[in-house]
Amino acid sequence: MHILVTNDDGVHAPGLLALVQAMRALGDVTVLAPDHNWSGGGHVKTLHRPLRVQETTLADGTPALMSDGAPSDCVALAMLGRVPGIDLVVSGINTYGNLGHDVTYSGTVTAAMEAVIAGVPGFAFSLAATDETAERGYGPAAGYAGRIVGMAIERGFTPNLLLNVNVPGIPGDQIRGVRVTRQGLRVYRDRLDERVDPRGQPYYWIGGEHPTGVPDEGTDFGVLEEGYVSVTPLRLDLTDYAMMEHLAGWW
Repeated sequence: MHILVTNDDGVHAPGLLALVQAMRALGDVTVLAPDHNWSGGGHVKTLHRPLRVQETTLADGTPALMSDGAPSDCVALAMLGRVPGIDLVVSGINTYGNLGHDVTYSGTVTAAMEAVIAGVPGFAFSLAATDETAERGYGPAAGYAGRIVGMAIERGFTPNLLLNVNVPGIPGDQIRGVRVTRQGLRVYRDRLDERVDPRGQPYYWIGGEHPTGVPDEGTDFGVLEEGYVSVTPLRLDLTDYAMMEHLAGWW
């Protein structure tokens, strides 16, 4: 089993190292990740400039590759031939949760989506932590990543398997187990901050308060609040089938 590991926090992020170490028990691991932080970068395919790949070394001595492209670029580079023979792609471990509508923004999740587009399963792992809980480390999340990917290998998987996994940012002995969930509702509190540069030209920052979510029963938000790991199966078909029937009545 040949596993590609990537992320959106950058190749030297501690979450990636924890994920690499967890995947070693399951197969041969190759790392190809961005050379800097791409958080919030979404699903990117870079076509307007060349992409470069360089060798680097992780903190534990693991050889790795890094690219100046986005996380989805890294997966595309690997699958198009830079890293032959990939069987599945694992992305993360992201420092914060990727919940609800976050999946469209998240480089962690969209890297896993790129894997499915290329014909192999994709897994996205995130630690749903605040600044305080992030200090507890990635050990519990890495442990669950190993268990979930291991189960997928053992039980068999299809090329369109796409799992978005969020692990609560609490000590491992307080995690109550795993629940299969649906996407919840993310509540964003974005704010536009307009400023003027020294030459009198306006520029903008998109900021605001940290987003929250609606913890409905059976959703990713809901089970995380209850202390469970959330496993949400996703698909790339975004068609609203109910709306298709409604629209058909327009003509």
